[in-house]
Order: sequence, then structure tokens, then C-alpha cells
Amino acid sequence: MATEIEFSFKALTGTAQRHIRVFQIHQFLDRFAMGLTVAVVALALTDRGMDLLQISLLFGVYSLTTMAMELPFGGLADTIGRKPVFLAAVIASLISLVLFLSSSDFTVLALSFGFIGFGRALRSGTLDAWFVETFRTAAPNVDVQPALAKAQGANAMGLAFGAILGGLLPDMFGVTASRYGISIYDVSYVASFAVMIAVLIYTMFAITESPRPLNASALRQGFTSVPSVIAEAGALALRHPTLSMLLAALALVLVATNPVEVIWPTYAKPMLDERYANTAIGTLTAGYFFAIAFGAALSPYISRIFRRRHAVTLAVLLSCLAGVQLALAMQGDIVGFVGVFLMYSILLGASETPASSILHRCVDDRQRSTMLSLRSLIQQLGAALGLVFAGAVADIYSTPIAWGVGAVFLLMATMLSLLLAKRLTAEPKS
Repeated sequence: MATEIEFSFKALTGTAQRHIRVFQIHQFLDRFAMGLTVAVVALALTDRGMDLLQISLLFGVYSLTTMAMELPFGGLADTIGRKPVFLAAVIASLISLVLFLSSSDFTVLALSFGFIGFGRALRSGTLDAWFVETFRTAAPNVDVQPALAKAQGANAMGLAFGAILGGLLPDMFGVTASRYGISIYDVSYVASFAVMIAVLIYTMFAITESPRPLNASALRQGFTSVPSVIAEAGALALRHPTLSMLLAALALVLVATNPVEVIWPTYAKPMLDERYANTAIGTLTAGYFFAIAFGAALSPYISRIFRRRHAVTLAVLLSCLAGVQLALAMQGDIVGFVGVFLMYSILLGASETPASSILHRCVDDRQRSTMLSLRSLIQQLGAALGLVFAGAVADIYSTPIAWGVGAVFLLMATMLSLLLAKRLTAEPKS
């Protein structure tokens, strides 16, 4: 493997610079559309008469749909192309929004959440793979991590701005919505639909990919070849120690961090004055996404400190994340909590691209989408297991203890990353 050249945006060709900008805009728009509903989804469901059990079941439908379809559609993207599969994901998202806006019936809402999961499965490993492959063609042997960090930063910024606007729209246009007999939270969903249409149009015209056959025979061949593509990707992960250790480490990270990301509003809200608690939680949600974007922007500079040894960078960041998670569990006032939580979010953002760089280094183009889907599936399994485990511990003891126990899993992931660093150092370079 050739030694990678250090990334410099100004030194890139115009084609490579344009490619990064196109993908940044795309990621911002796509996540902006999603962010518009993130801040209000629970409130919108409550407004539709759903209780906590029904809300949990709806999210369960989403998770099960995503996990069931994650790998098959990653394999399909490797076969028929990334762009058509992503366009299908956007259409699935639009259908989910229409279903949500059309009814308050649990069955229809469950179908809506199923389409959200379907769209998530279709998205996974599609344009990310296209971005890496096209970048490497435009900038051979250039370190891809800073380019990934730019894309991730745009991703997080889209979610952040979407969350802010999604929280403001019901207050701004709630009276108008009520006048027309719809939920005040539907305003955010209508805005999300409009932005998702923009994503569809932008993808069709701005994302360019070498065309692959898309007739009925090609689609049939694509679907029938999925099992073999999945089997090959699974076998690659099993027989490639670097990938196996990386995927195991990422699963452990989600076991530890997902309970923090899901439970933190219930932990922080009692620290706030009831008069502005919901507004503060919404603002901090946006701060969380901004902090992730800032962490993504910092990651290339952190990596440079460790001479672009991505596994070493990952190990250092995960060890810091474990310490900060312990500190977060010890906070008892809102000022301390906000400060530590934002630091935690920055570290989460910074840890994403070193892991992605290692994965892309180990995978060929023909299996890249499938491997990204496999990674997403394993991370979701880790996230689900972590949430169940942390929920049980929090129920018996307390939320801080559950988070403290989760920090142990981060330390385990750190150890795996150090072993990974040792292995990568020993690999011969061509």
C-alpha cells in the first residue's frame, strides 16, 4: 500500500475541491431535512395521542426495519450503483413523511416509521462510498480522513440547524397550524418534506456517477447477487483481523455512548427551571450537533499530532471519551453538565473519521457499500444492547452509575484500538 500524502485542500485539483464541496452541500441538506423532525418527533407523537409504550414500539419498528435491510441494500448499492439506491432512500423518506402527516393511527404511524428505517437502510453505505471512491480518483494517495471530516462536519451542521429551526417552527406558526386543524408540530414535518424534495433534485443533478444498467434484468441480477456480496463482505471482516478489531471496537463504543445520547435529556431536565426546560433541551440538542461538527473539524489536526496514525488517534480519543463520560455522570448542576456534555460531543465528533479512514483503507471499491452497511449494522446492535443494559442498570441503581459502567466499554474499545495500532504499524507498506 502506497504511503498517503498529507491532505491540503488548497493543493488539491479543482476537480477534487469541487467534489468535496458538492458532497458537503449534499450532506448538509440531507441532514437538515432530518434535523427538522429530530427536535419534535416525541412531542409530535404525544400530540397524536401516543403514550410512552407506543412511542417505544414505533422506534422499535424503525430499528428492526433498519437492521433487517441494512446489509442487503448495501450489497445492492455495490451492484447497481450508489446514486439510484440513495434516490430510492429519499423517496422512502418522502413516503414516511406523507404517512406521518396523514394520520394519527398507530398502524399508519408504524408504517411511517418502517419507511424511515427502510430509507435509513438504503442510505447506509451509498454516497459515502461514492465520495471516497471518487475522491481517490481525483486525488490519488491523498489522506482521505480530512475530506471525510469536512463531510461529517457538514452533516452535523445540517442536523444542528435543522434541530434549531424544527424547534422554532411550531412556536412561530403553531397558531396558523391550529387554525387549519393540524398539529403545531406538523409544520416542522412539512418543512422537512420540502427540504427532502430539494435533496432529491440536488442528488439527481449534482451527484454524478458512471451509469450502470438499471433495467429489470440488471435489478434482478443485483438482488440475486446480494447474498454472495454479503457473504464475501462477512468473510472479509472475519478473516481480516484489522476489520474485525475495528468493528468490535466500534460496537463497544456504541454500547457505551448510545445510552448517554438517548437518556441525557431526562437526566438534565430536572436541573432546569420548568418554565424554560424544553427550550433549553432543544437548544442543547443543537449544541450537541454543533459540537460534533466542531470535533469533526478538529480531527485532522488531532490526527496530525499523532502523525496520521489513525488507530493511535482513535485510541487516544476513546480513552479521553471514557474519562469525560465518567465526569458527565458526576455532574449535579446544569452549568457543569452543559460544559462536560459539549466536551463529550466534541470527542464523539473527532473519533468518527479516524475509524472511517481505517475501514476505507481495508476495503475494495466493490465491497465498500456493503462493508459500510455491515459497520452500521454492528454499531446499531451495539447501540441497542447498550441501551437495554444501561436502562436495566439505571432502573436498579441510577443513570450516573449506568453511564459510569458504560465508560468501561470505552476503555475496552481503547485497548482494541491500541492492538489495532500495533497491527497496522507491523503491516508492510509498498
